[in-house]
Amino acid sequence: MRRAYALNGKIQSYAWGGKDFVPELLGIEKNGNPFAEYWLGTHSKGPSQLVFPEGEIALQTYLKSLKKNAVSESELSFLFKVLDVEHMLSIQVHPSKEAAVSGFDQENSQGIPLDHPHRNFKDANHKPEIMVALSEFWLLHGFMPADGLLKRMRDVPEFHSLIPELLSGGLKGLYTKVMHQHEKERNAILRPLLDRIIPQYQRGELSKQSPHFWAAKAALQFGSTRSVDKGIYSIYFFNLVQLQRGEAIYQAAGVPHAYLKGQNIELMANSDNVLRGGLTTKHVDVPELLNHINFEETIPSVLRGTLQADQMERIYHCEAPDFQISRIDLPLGRSYKSKAVACEILLVIKGEVVLNEPCGHRMQLKKGKSVFIGAECEYDLSASSEAIVFKATRGKTKS
Repeated sequence: MRRAYALNGKIQSYAWGGKDFVPELLGIEKNGNPFAEYWLGTHSKGPSQLVFPEGEIALQTYLKSLKKNAVSESELSFLFKVLDVEHMLSIQVHPSKEAAVSGFDQENSQGIPLDHPHRNFKDANHKPEIMVALSEFWLLHGFMPADGLLKRMRDVPEFHSLIPELLSGGLKGLYTKVMHQHEKERNAILRPLLDRIIPQYQRGELSKQSPHFWAAKAALQFGSTRSVDKGIYSIYFFNLVQLQRGEAIYQAAGVPHAYLKGQNIELMANSDNVLRGGLTTKHVDVPELLNHINFEETIPSVLRGTLQADQMERIYHCEAPDFQISRIDLPLGRSYKSKAVACEILLVIKGEVVLNEPCGHRMQLKKGKSVFIGAECEYDLSASSEAIVFKATRGKTKS
């Protein structure tokens, strides 16, 4: 019986997105608007559609119709995305599962509509996420070790007055103070800093390895003649991470982070819960944010994946039970064979592949095309030239 079907995702045109990468990947016309994200999954904000000879049907509707499936509540446990980050995203953190359930129930009891701009919890799920870089990719990830942060603050004259807060209150004391600063106090520290580094940025004198580069860029992106965005502090207090193509990083609940520049594949739990901490025009609830941040020092763990015995599939293991992502590098003349334990989504990033099922069903998938694979489906992939396919599925125990 056939278990593989072509899948059409949903484009999200957020203002921070680039205008070229996603349409070039999908083979669609550019229209001058941003193409920030491409979603594949069952999330209500961007449900994917299965393609049948008689027309399209929502993936979630199809899952509900199955008498036997490997997903709970007839929806996928993960959301699969392609991102093109042209402009910086907000400082953000995601809640734990327990906190999401509690926060969602509390806001429901308060009668706050799900679409209200000040609503923090859009659902009752956590949102851990993993991303694999498709290009050079820059992001902020977790708090710097205290000794490194102390050195950085000593190197930035404008931060000298904040050093006692770090020494006496640690990361939590320092971050809590700056996030609660009144506008006048914040401007008094950050405005002289920005006045100093923005001209350097505009003259091309700053390296991307320096937080000054991203702080100046953010100030110009989110700038206000009246108030400096509090998210500027995070650029200096968090780890600045540069990933190369094929490298990955995992963002657990409570780890503050922000995407700065580049393209990636992202896989996350099926949730839209985001608590923001600046560099945004959206709602920032500082007390709620601080309730969910992990104030521990973070040493970024760059994942390069575990190459499997077939020498084609590379799995990026992480602790999240909701999802697992892998990259399949398919050379000419080789065949990748698999049996789906749970539902899968495949996305072709490079080249063209042919998918075959034992029932005789055959699909040709060009660059940018995706396919839904039902649980227990046996299939093989072959390519007429070198191809790259990303696979998303339910999480597995690390072997």
